Amino acid sequence: MQTHLATTPYGRRPMTLGQISRQMAVRESQPDSTAHKWHVFQDVREARELLGATDRSLSILNALLSFYPETTLGCSGELIVWPSNEQLAARANGMPATTLRRHIAVLVDCGLVIRRDSPNGKRFARKGRGGEVEQAYGFDLSPIVARAEEFKQLADAVRHEKKAFRVAKEQFTILRREIVKLIELGITERVPGNWVRIQGNYQTLVSSLPRSASRQLLEDVCVDLHALCSEIREVLETFAKSQIPVANESHSGRHIQNSNPDSNIESENSYGKIEEAERDDAEPANVRSLPNRDLPLGIVLDACPEIRELAQGAEIRHWRDLLATAELARPMLGISLSAWREACEAMGEQHASITLAAIYQRAGQINNAGGYLRSLSDRARDGKFSTWPMIMALLRAKLEAQKPVGAERGVGAPDDGGSGGLQASNRLLASLQRPRAR
Repeated sequence: MQTHLATTPYGRRPMTLGQISRQMAVRESQPDSTAHKWHVFQDVREARELLGATDRSLSILNALLSFYPETTLGCSGELIVWPSNEQLAARANGMPATTLRRHIAVLVDCGLVIRRDSPNGKRFARKGRGGEVEQAYGFDLSPIVARAEEFKQLADAVRHEKKAFRVAKEQFTILRREIVKLIELGITERVPGNWVRIQGNYQTLVSSLPRSASRQLLEDVCVDLHALCSEIREVLETFAKSQIPVANESHSGRHIQNSNPDSNIESENSYGKIEEAERDDAEPANVRSLPNRDLPLGIVLDACPEIRELAQGAEIRHWRDLLATAELARPMLGISLSAWREACEAMGEQHASITLAAIYQRAGQINNAGGYLRSLSDRARDGKFSTWPMIMALLRAKLEAQKPVGAERGVGAPDDGGSGGLQASNRLLASLQRPRAR
């Protein structure tokens, strides 16, 4: 029998303290412990990242285990195999010699095998008269038995981590779907709420995740998404409780948009009547005589302050900025792309943007913004529509709403934010409503 086991590698390969500690663990293992080599190999394969092994090194380990004839490994006997590099390469699917040596070193560094090198570095076994192995030099598979329980625990930890990561990804996907559809519901049904802010918060949370996020980061984002989803659902549930269900809801499939029974703003036609009444009341004859004059951008933004909230980044300084912002407001109003293109063709891009900004300003009073925009496009083709009356009506409503505030401050008192645009609007209205000299 072999009287002394080699513990140091042959040639220039150095000895490390890690190899010493792993050899000590093998020496201190129970002599009667056994392990099923393929079960342990499965655990090693599961925990290869924690062990520092690679797929190529595990291919070599699989080949080394195949050289040991018994399926059950025990510490009571010698667990040394001595295949040549050519035999290992053949069982490792023709791995090149340089790659083979590199990944054998990986197995040794991971503590999966121990080198038992001969004096000249060759791998061989010396047998006695009866055919039993007296001395063997090669790779010792004792760590497979000595560390079997450790490998099992590492494999269980990896499987648990994979399951937790899979659950977190499923939860993330479900929360994304929930939030997107609930935001779409809130915008479509005109539920009161700052949906622009909610959409911004959602995009910020989703974009904070890198392409390969860790489970912990994914779970943290899921917590924030769950809080945002609960906030949206609370808003929608509160709004749903305030609505009066329609008796024949099963036939119409819709509910009342405005719960106020005295409100006459429930359809596109009713809004059209209000718009015409405001226009007839607010416009003298000299306003109607200027349908083709361009509106100043500052007056439009003063009449439609809601469109400013949708501006991306900087303020709306040019007409192209207003057009880009109108493109963002269009889907939020439920206006189809075809209706928007028809409006641009009938009115021109500038006046179509002004019209959409005015519709967005009164979004809570219009049930069918797309149908209303199409009707305005038809009137524009017939030369019966101008953006002037619509903007003037909005300006007059804004000025009337701010009269009590002005009375408290006194004539000429400074306004809080945007006073320049409001004063310009006052002057414009005064000049337009001044009777024309005959």
